[in-house]
Parts: sequence; structure tokens; C-alpha cells
Amino acid sequence: MKTVILWSARLVVLGLVSAFFFWAAQWTHAQTDAPRVDIAKIEGVIDPFTEGYVERVIDVAVQDHANALVFELNTPGGGLDVTRKIVERFLNSPVPIIVYVAPSGARAGSAGVFLTLGGHLAAMAPGTNIGAAHPVDAEGKDISGDLGDKVENDAVAFIRSIAQQRGRNAQWAEEAVRKSVSITEQEALAQGVVEIVATDVNDLLNQADGRVVKVQNQDVTLNTRGAIIRQVEMNFFEQFFHILLDPNIASILLTLGTLALVVEVYNPGAVIPAIIGVICLTLAAVALFGLPTNWAAVFLILVGIGMMVLDIKVTGFALTIGGVIAFVLGAFFLFRPFTPPEPTTPDVSVSPFVIGALTLLTVLFFVFAVSAAVKTRNAPTLMGTKPLLGASGVARTTLNPQGIILIKSEEWSAIAQDAPIQAGERVQVVSADGLTLHVKKSSSKT
Repeated sequence: MKTVILWSARLVVLGLVSAFFFWAAQWTHAQTDAPRVDIAKIEGVIDPFTEGYVERVIDVAVQDHANALVFELNTPGGGLDVTRKIVERFLNSPVPIIVYVAPSGARAGSAGVFLTLGGHLAAMAPGTNIGAAHPVDAEGKDISGDLGDKVENDAVAFIRSIAQQRGRNAQWAEEAVRKSVSITEQEALAQGVVEIVATDVNDLLNQADGRVVKVQNQDVTLNTRGAIIRQVEMNFFEQFFHILLDPNIASILLTLGTLALVVEVYNPGAVIPAIIGVICLTLAAVALFGLPTNWAAVFLILVGIGMMVLDIKVTGFALTIGGVIAFVLGAFFLFRPFTPPEPTTPDVSVSPFVIGALTLLTVLFFVFAVSAAVKTRNAPTLMGTKPLLGASGVARTTLNPQGIILIKSEEWSAIAQDAPIQAGERVQVVSADGLTLHVKKSSSKT
């Protein structure tokens, strides 16, 4: 009887173990067969670092064997050359790309229109808009004359070719460039600019499932329902350089870098301020070359710095005052603060709060720096031995009668009038003969 019970228990355990492994295999198989979708975000100004990020994300999606790649888009625009390169990557991607203008309140402005139309599938969230893709110059203004016509016609041809290749409304795309028209997500859906209006990513993937898109000249049916989602974020360096192209950050780096170099000039050999200044100015240069910078303002800033530095060697502080004014004005006009950005160009103006803070920092810095300079200039200069007459010191060696004394933190050769004077005794300077002091015992005790 015991043997029957024992074998029964063994069979039950064996059955449970077999059932567990069968369930695990089925679960693993289900996970393996589940579709995969990678998701990335394109936010802010479209710049060269965005291009590098997009290229890496597409490569990751290929390595993941992703069924689709979703780019959540929210941008005011960016450079046309960079936009062309990103669109080229979209058009030649081996992975279906869904461009999703999201979240609510987001926009696909200027360069964002080209990117949205370049996706295999285009979608928008409620409360978003797309449009205003007219090309402008680095100052955010219309390009006039024959050059303006050439740039506009080239942009029109480019956006029409994208729309036609993706089967979208090419006429509206042309008007977005020529007339800077902008429409809501419902209008975009009705006019054939996008295919989907989705409340969130899950809704997007459910609506995209089963749609047929052309990938590298082949029809591909999207399999996205219930997909395993992987977020592909910007890495540290991509985030760092993307954030660097912020006009506020650029202004702060430029100001801190210049002030650090001025500290080094006031205190030669300090080294650390020089290192900080060079690093900040190098990063500022990277940002300035990537933004629509007013280079006349940069020149004004450099002139201001030069005036401040020159004033260190000049009596009076007129150059310092002029330098501060030039520096502040240059920082203020660095990104056209008085000119509102055109609807088709990113807002690259510096925040008034940042300008105010930098102005205050600069003024306070030079108030303290100039005060220190005034004290240095007004301090009496010790020339020869005359200022030492009557001063007290300590004998470093025995004076019998000659020896060494320490006075005002300096060692001097001395002759004792009332030798011998033992080391450590107090002495007082009576007279001087060249660089040799004549001393006597001081009445004060050590």
C-alpha cells in the first residue's frame, strides 16, 4: 500500500513539473512571437545631434528585428539640410517608421512637416497641429530675391516628392511651404496629410495594426497590436549636445567663460579659472555655430572683454565701465531678443530672466574685481629699506655682530649694534646700509 502511495505521489510531482515546463515553453514562445515596437522621441529644435540620434535609433530597431519604429515628434523646426538627411533615413529605412505628433499640445512645425510626411505612417494626437514650413534664413526672416525663389522652389519640390512617395496630400504640402499654412490634427486627417489620430501610443499601435505600407519598394503589413514596446532614449552625449544648442545655455556658457578668463588675467597663474574659461567658451562656440547667432553681438562681447582687460593696466576705470556696457549689450542682442521669431523658425531668443541674471552677475563681478584693483593700486609700494626703519623683527641666527633677521615675513642681513644678540631675540631696525640693516635689541619680549 505504501508503495502505491509513493508511486502515485511521484507521478503527481512529475506531472506538475511537466506542466510547469510546458507552460514556460508556451509563455516563452508567445513572448518570442509577440511583435516588437521601438519608440523614440524627437523634441526641440532639429539639429545635427538629432540626426545622429535618429540614425542610431533606426540601427537599433534593425538589430531588435522590430516590427515598427515610432518617433514621437514635437518640434518647432530646424535646419533644412539636417531635415533632408533625416528624411532620407526615413525613406530608406528597412523598418516601418510611424511618425506620431504627440503629446497633446505638440506641433510639427517647419522641419517637422517634412519629417511627418516622410514616415511610412503619419499620426497625430488630439490637440496638435502641423504646418508652417516656409524656408527662412538664419535670422528667421524671409529670403528675398532670386535666392529666396530658388530655396522656396527647392523646398517645394522636396516636400512634394515626399508626399507623393508616401501617398499623401502633395498640394497641401506645397501650400505649407509657400503659404506657411498650418492645420489641426482633424483637418490633417480629413485632408489626407496623416492617416491616424490616436489618443496615445497603445491606441496608435492598435489602429496601425494590419495597415499595409511600402518599405524599400515592398508591401509590408504592420503587426503592432499587443506589441512589446522598447523605449530608445537619447544617450548622455546626445542629450548633452542637444541641450547645449539652447540659446539660454549658450549665453550662460559664454558669460561664465569670459568671466573666468578675466579672473585668470587678474590672477595670472591661477590655472583653474583659465581651464574653466576655455571649456565654457569652447562649448559656447559649439552652440553658437549651431544656432542663428548675431555675430555682430559676439564681436561686441569680445570688444567689451578686451576693454575690461586693458583697464587693468590703465589708471581710472573708464574702459571697465565701457567694457561692461559693451558686454551686456552684446549678450542682450546675441539672439535678437526684440524680434519675435517667425512662425516657421524655432524660437532662439534668450529669456529676459536669463539676460537679467547674467547682467547682474557681470556687474557684481566687476564691482568686486575693480574694488580689488583699486585697493591694489592704492596700496603703498615697498621700495628699498626705508619702510623698514623702526620696524621690529626676530633674529633668525645669532648676530655677533652679523647674522640674519626676519622682518615683515622677509629675511634680511643685519649687523647688531649691541652684539651679541641671540637667535630668537627681538630686534629693532635702527638704520640701513644698502641691503644690510643695522639693528639693536628690542625692549619688547618674544
